[in-house]
Order: sequence, then structure tokens, then C-alpha cells
Amino acid sequence: MTVSSNAEPRTNRRNPELNQLRASDRVAHQWYRFILSFPPHLVQDYLNQFEINDNHRLLDPFCGTGTTVVEGKRLGIPSVGIEANPMAQFAGSVKSDWTPQPAALLEAAQRIGDTAQSLIDQSDQPLRTLPEESQKIILANSISPLPLHKTLVLLEQIKQQADPPYVHHLQLALAKAVTTTISNLHFGPEVGVGKAKLDAPVVEAWLQAVTCMATDLAQLQALGNTPTTIYHADARQILSVLEPNSIDAVITSPPYPNEKDYTRTTRLESVLLGFIQNRAQLRSLKEGLIRSNTRNVFKADTDDIWVTKHTEIQQLAQAIEDRRLALGKTSGFERLYHRAVKLYFGGMAKHLADLRLVLRPGAQLAYVVGDQKSYLQVLIRTGELLGDIAQGLGYELVGIDLFRTRLSTATKEQLREEVVLLRWPGKMPSAPYPFSDKPL
Repeated sequence: MTVSSNAEPRTNRRNPELNQLRASDRVAHQWYRFILSFPPHLVQDYLNQFEINDNHRLLDPFCGTGTTVVEGKRLGIPSVGIEANPMAQFAGSVKSDWTPQPAALLEAAQRIGDTAQSLIDQSDQPLRTLPEESQKIILANSISPLPLHKTLVLLEQIKQQADPPYVHHLQLALAKAVTTTISNLHFGPEVGVGKAKLDAPVVEAWLQAVTCMATDLAQLQALGNTPTTIYHADARQILSVLEPNSIDAVITSPPYPNEKDYTRTTRLESVLLGFIQNRAQLRSLKEGLIRSNTRNVFKADTDDIWVTKHTEIQQLAQAIEDRRLALGKTSGFERLYHRAVKLYFGGMAKHLADLRLVLRPGAQLAYVVGDQKSYLQVLIRTGELLGDIAQGLGYELVGIDLFRTRLSTATKEQLREEVVLLRWPGKMPSAPYPFSDKPL
């Protein structure tokens, strides 16, 4: 395996600031962001390395809340994203929409805020709450009754009063206020529930988020309106939304193979904004995601067929199962650990196989992934395995850069977070894919 010149650790590689927003990058990105998002400066680094400009088209097939697409737009590069989580797809789409006039956005927010606050101040009204089905799918005690009531009142007024050019930005501002100020959630990096807030300044926190948007929009509109699109779709079904031979570069960070249920990170705001309202809709969301944890593994899943002949992945899965048996672990989720690993790498193989058809010859790719030890402390070298899978599909493995090391919450060890660098030569391999019986 070829390793690039940046593979060795540099000073301060463990510094958590490597994955944080720099002050110069906050515009648009700060509107709403996953705690686990990779930073805009990483996108900048690889756009420079790949020599991507406004004559190219950039893709993020695991778009999250839009870091790559937003950064591409800021730099004048036409960009497209694919994201299966509807809340994240909504956030990324709003963050890349710079058309609202700042003054009008603020005026609408102030008017709506005044009406909502007037209704909130009517103490004789019963507290509003979520439907029972919705309450079952959010984290218990993730928001206290009075802040929830205030949030629902404000959300109703946004829907009733906001004009179409502004409604989505006002809703996203509320999603940010909910996660940062209003709810009881905390992120560190797992999402959890902290001390209950009996009350919260709902309208004030929302107006602060809207003001931030308006300030940013005044700067962003001077940059022009480079075309961007973020599709709500499954990255394993990429041909359903992208035309052949249309992409010059990919910068992305797919889920890692671990026990993080990524839908939990956005669960509360997804329910509040109506993207998911019951268990059936939550299951449907999970079915559209790469199988990166046992919470979204289903009996009908078949992605593992893509790696049936991949010796290292099969041995890795068997090592996890052997360790489970040796430790006497018998829970339903623990029994799925080995299958989740095979489904994850199989799903990534399916994604990379279809992706070839939308890439232009010479397209350059950067996949940010991390080593894992979530499954009974068996080490998963995610980057190395993805690089091997990609080579089997005809990609050139340019190298693997070390981005940083991070502390494993399960083992307290420092694990590598890497960037797998690939190049698409433009020609399908003559030999069949070596890791599966599945014909391509």
C-alpha cells in the first residue's frame, strides 16, 4: 500500500482544534453543524491539493450538514451533495442558500418573535407537547416541558407567518437554538442528556441565531451564486440522482464502523421540524444509511455480498465474533457486531462501484475515515480496508494521510483519523471485482 508523504504525525496532531471551526470559516458553517463534522479547512486543503477550480464539479456523497458543498460554494466551485438523513440534507441546503435579504429576514424574525412571545406570555394556556408517537423516538428528557411548549409555539408562528424565501432559514435557526441553548442535550462527542432546564430563553436564542445568519448573508451575497444542490438520497444508489461523467473531485466523510447511531444526533430537531414523527419513519431513515452500527442492521440487508471474498474483512468479522463468544456476550446487538462490520464495508464497496460511473477520468477523491475499536476492542483499520476495496474496483490508491489522532471513548486509546486519497483513471478494470461473487 502506498502511503503519502503526509502520513506521519505532525506536531499537535492530537489537538481537538484540528476538527473545529476556525474563526475565518464560521460564516455559513456556524448556522448548524454536526458535532462530528469534519472542518472546512480540511476541504480547503484538498481542493488546493487537487487544484480544483470553477471549471470543475465537486461532490460530497455523505454530505451531512453540507461542509464540503458550502465550502465549495464559498470558493466559487460548483458543488453537489447527497445525504440520506432528511434533517441534515435540509440543513445543508439552507446553509448553501444565500438568497434571503438580510434586513427582510431580520424583520420577519422580529415580527414572528413578538407574536410568539405574546402567546407564550399567556399563562392560562395549557402547555403544548409532542404527539405520543413522536415522544417515543426522541431521547428521554431531551427537552423539558416549558421549553418544549415555547418551541412549539414559536415553530407554529414561523409556519404561519414566514414568507417562502425565509421560512427554511428561520426553521434552521430554531434547530440550532434547540440543540445549543433550549434543550437538555449535550455533545461530547456522543449525544446525551444533561441537567434538565426547567426554562429556557427560546425566542431570544432563536433571534440570536437568525441575527447570525443575517450578518453572514450580507458577506456571502457578495461572493455570487455558484450553483449547488444537495439531494436527499442514499449514497449506495448514487446513479439515481447524478448524471454519468459529471464529477471531478470528491471530498467526504462517510460514517465510521462503530456503535454510533448517527440519527440520534439530529433526532430532536428532526421530530420538531417534522422530518420523522414515528418509529416507522425512523426505520425508513435508517434503511437509507450505510450500515455503520447495529441499530440500523436489518434482516433483509445484503450489502455484505460485496465483500464475501475479502479475506481481511472476513477475518476481522470472525475475530469480533470469536471475541464475543470468548467473553460470553449474548445481547442481541452484540450478536450483530460481526455482521455490521461486513455490511459496512460491503455498503462502501457498493457506493464506490456506482460512483465510478459519475466520475470523470482523472477525478480525485478524499475520504475522511477513522480507525475504530468499538466492537469488543477489536481494531478496525478503516482507511486501509477502504483503500484495498477501492483498488479492487479499479481506483488508484494515491496514499493515506493522517489527519489527526483522537481519543477512543470506549478504550481511552488514541486512534488514527485518516484521509484516503484515490484517483479514478477513467477505465473499468478488465478483471471482475475480486472481493465478491456479485457481477458488476
